[in-house]
Amino acid sequence: MMQLQQFGNTDALNADFAARLVDILQQAIEQRGAAYLVVSGGKTPQALFNTLSNTELAWDKVTVLLADDRWLDVSQADSNERLVKATLLQNKASNARFISLYADTASAFTGAAEVLPRISALPTFDAVILGMGEDGHTASLFPCSAQIEEGLSDGAPAVLAVEPQTAPYQRMSLSLPRLLDSRHIFLHLVGSNKLTVLNKAMAEHDVLAMPIRAFLHHPVAQVTVMYSDN
Repeated sequence: MMQLQQFGNTDALNADFAARLVDILQQAIEQRGAAYLVVSGGKTPQALFNTLSNTELAWDKVTVLLADDRWLDVSQADSNERLVKATLLQNKASNARFISLYADTASAFTGAAEVLPRISALPTFDAVILGMGEDGHTASLFPCSAQIEEGLSDGAPAVLAVEPQTAPYQRMSLSLPRLLDSRHIFLHLVGSNKLTVLNKAMAEHDVLAMPIRAFLHHPVAQVTVMYSDN
């Protein structure tokens, strides 16, 4: 079931969102001794990450990982890992543990065997923050990629290599079942164009055409959309 939370501006969104996440992570720490947070890259979450990085929390008990990343060394400007380390894992959050989706191999496909055990060994994620492209992709589950059916299938591995036809770089992406196996799933959207895409995704059910539909129309998963026009 999808729930839409709308905010007048990104400052209001980020303040509310950060408070929700801190509450979720704090409860996980109190109940299980550790918390697991999955985030997305790109421009949209950077202000949220800056807000989160300055919040009070036992960050040394928090593990952070990405929903997906480009197959690039962290020294490269387009690396999501580089972005997260420069924004979220700063200030008070600098003590959080980070698990990379990258390995120093020739390709994402040869590196998958090294990356998979890191992710498969993790417990249920406490919170997942996903983005959404204008083509309806989320994480690196792109429409029309050769790996899309595997990534959306019930039997998919926790993480898989992806080579999008419509975006640069090979990727490593968490799969649909691994992301759905999370206590809280958030979709973070900013801009009226993203609301248009969301409405299109809600109107039909073809998940291969718009993979975000697998989350929005899931019969059990609770997905909260955090949205602001600007």
